[in-house]
Amino acid sequence: MFTIYPAIDLKGGRCVRLLQGKADAETVYGHDPVAMARRWVDEGARWLHVVDLDGAFEGRPAHTEVIRNIVAAVPVPVQVGGGLRTDEHLKVLAETGVSRMILGTRAWEKPDALAALAERYGEAVAVGIDARDGLVQIRGWTETTSLTAVDLARQADAMGIRTLIITDTATDGMLQGVNAAAMDEVCAAVACNVIASGGVSTAEDVARLQKLGRDNLIGAIVGKALYEGRVSLQQLQAG
Repeated sequence: MFTIYPAIDLKGGRCVRLLQGKADAETVYGHDPVAMARRWVDEGARWLHVVDLDGAFEGRPAHTEVIRNIVAAVPVPVQVGGGLRTDEHLKVLAETGVSRMILGTRAWEKPDALAALAERYGEAVAVGIDARDGLVQIRGWTETTSLTAVDLARQADAMGIRTLIITDTATDGMLQGVNAAAMDEVCAAVACNVIASGGVSTAEDVARLQKLGRDNLIGAIVGKALYEGRVSLQQLQAG
């Protein structure tokens, strides 16, 4: 089943969306993240995708209690990323009850450590690969590396990571459509599951992803289009 993951991006305790990940280009969509989580579940969400934006920029989790409250408030699994740079960060987040923890910068900095984390946490650990023009971006998208998204995806897959979240940062928040070709390239390179992110804003975008015919492309993350009412969760799930 292709899953739509409504995104809840946390900054200063509020629900926001950033334009192409830029900290100074934010729009506030709510001051109660728990209420927002309940809203998406009430509308039919089967998973939630939560990003600790302050954590991503600061290099350490900044919304642990908010995340704990979200997990406690909803009956669906929650995946979380942002600022998970150490084993202790993962341990603390795991104790909140989240179902999946997403490594970004750390996966790029220490890919060899992924095998031990995959063995320890299994499906509860994932790797988020944020890329612009095919190159990995790190530290809250503030730095672009020379490593390609496909190469990092292959490394993570080889280390036993079972889920990758691939974000095309050039399309994120732009409402201009998904980069299906980039998603197809990653899916073709790995055996693990892939979740697409960035630019998914219509049912047609979801259909484009599904028409790729990649069995390991299991879902898509949607943010701004939902918050602005351009499409409903039901429309996206109907695909």
